[in-house]
Amino acid sequence: MKLKTRLIDWARKLKREGIALWFATRDPRTPWLPRLICAAVVAYALSPIDLIPDFIPVLGFVDDALLLPALIWLAIRLMPSTLMQECRAKADAWLQAGRAKPRSRAGAAAIVALWLAALAGLGWTLLPLE
Repeated sequence: MKLKTRLIDWARKLKREGIALWFATRDPRTPWLPRLICAAVVAYALSPIDLIPDFIPVLGFVDDALLLPALIWLAIRLMPSTLMQECRAKADAWLQAGRAKPRSRAGAAAIVALWLAALAGLGWTLLPLE
């Protein structure tokens, strides 16, 4: 199989898993630790704002290529398998219906808050307090 085809398949699978975790976050049967990790993954994955903007060379794609798949893997590993199968089925139905990818305003707000906190911390360390 060509590399391009494998990458496209991998990206589709990640998209499906992200939507499945979105369903898992909303399911009352999800245990608290997987729910917490799922909520963080979903907030970040579905946020229209990246933690590291893509225009930053190399680092801009590290979060999308490494961090996000690792967090999705962790969330799936902690999720009860039967519940994850149900959420994947819901995600497949969602995608087959042609529905748009859900958005997370809370995720966008969290990313903006992290950037503001980082900027404030940087300003606090670089500017003398007199």
